[in-house]
Amino acid sequence: MSREQRGPNEKLGAVLALAGISNAGLARRVNDLGAQRGLTLRYDKTSVARWVSKGMVPQGAAPHLIAAAIGQKLGRPVPLHEIGLADADPAPEVGLAFPRDVGQAVKSATELYRLDLAGRRAGSGGIWQSLAGSFAVSAYATPASRWLITPADSSVAREAGSVEGSGAPIKVGHSDVRKLREAAEDARRWDSKYGGGDWRSSMVPECLRVEAAPLLLGSYSDEVGRALFGASAELTRLAGWMAFDTGQQEAAQRYYIQALRLARAAADVPLGGYVLASMSLQATYRGFGDEGVDLAQAALERNRGLATARTMSFFRLVEARAHARAGDAQAAGTALKAAESWLERSRPGDNDPSWLGFYGYDRFAADAAECYRDLKAPRQVRRFTEQALSKPTEEFVRSHGLRLVVSAVAELESGNLDAACEQGVRAVEVAGRISSARTTEYVKDLLHRLEPYGDEPRVVELRERARPLLMTTA
Repeated sequence: MSREQRGPNEKLGAVLALAGISNAGLARRVNDLGAQRGLTLRYDKTSVARWVSKGMVPQGAAPHLIAAAIGQKLGRPVPLHEIGLADADPAPEVGLAFPRDVGQAVKSATELYRLDLAGRRAGSGGIWQSLAGSFAVSAYATPASRWLITPADSSVAREAGSVEGSGAPIKVGHSDVRKLREAAEDARRWDSKYGGGDWRSSMVPECLRVEAAPLLLGSYSDEVGRALFGASAELTRLAGWMAFDTGQQEAAQRYYIQALRLARAAADVPLGGYVLASMSLQATYRGFGDEGVDLAQAALERNRGLATARTMSFFRLVEARAHARAGDAQAAGTALKAAESWLERSRPGDNDPSWLGFYGYDRFAADAAECYRDLKAPRQVRRFTEQALSKPTEEFVRSHGLRLVVSAVAELESGNLDAACEQGVRAVEVAGRISSARTTEYVKDLLHRLEPYGDEPRVVELRERARPLLMTTA
């Protein structure tokens, strides 16, 4: 459905000309972005002509998909007002700001927490459905640069009256912060074991809205405030990571930006680096290897002389992932060697942050294998996946599933079809026990690589075993 504006939409026509997109090309891009979010759209060149020449305004998610499609071509975010669609049903730009002022940072984060609940209540994907396809890696540029310039606020002490609607002031203490950290620890454990889509993991946004937001809007000393911002940053990064794991890239991006801003208020440079590393992994996963390198190196630069050896190792490993996705084998190899060297320097008594508990030699080996997968070096993939799969899987079930798929790809590229299918069957079994769109995408990629062998009995068996998994994500 569409509604009519007064006269032609000259802004949309001008931006389409600037981007070099034809009417048919825009319609195709919008339909494709909608399909990625489970929407069946049938726009064509005539639809676009009506938007431009008659000023028709498409309803629902379409205006935001149009902006996202043009933004992808231009390589930058495109706000609705730039294309003359600002009066469409609004999807707030909440969560994308990285305010310089601490008070504004609190407002930006708490608005995001409230919006997520509104999205869940709305059904059919809520607000995130209307933001479909709006991930833009360029949105990370300002947050990263501001964090690099000033990684800590001078003071975060706050005096507040009453929290909206509560009627009573909140005086935040260390016990309140401790509860948030315990929630973050529980969420990390559930996420690793059951995936970002597990119902327990989905309680993180609720915790941010119900627990963290009122505390951030309360009164606290500088000391307590720093701890509060740090705990809130951890939870917000976790919400982003879980959204990333379930394929909600646009939601993940907003959570990551707010997590980085909160980490700056906490004066926690290693935690800020961890958020940047998460941004880097998302950018790399989305195919933006060069931008992934920039984000990982931003994490590294500010943490020299501050972070522990194991933390620096992880940041170099994330950098290696980005270099590999960008196709730079030499840079990836250098970063991997540095990551291994830092890891060898780490000691059990080091003051490593609690959020780094997942990282050790098995995780290093797993990511090294993915680097060599991207660089098409199956022998190296096999060597590192053997190391990665040697650890028990009870705690990190999702990681084990991802490693099995990478191993299957390496076997296939080495010409070992039976071994590839055997590993694939094991991966499908693991993927069926968790809720992770990312793991399912890995399985889909493996099945795509196996298409030339589609008539082979082992491939047919694997495809049949994977069918229920793929149906649940269709």
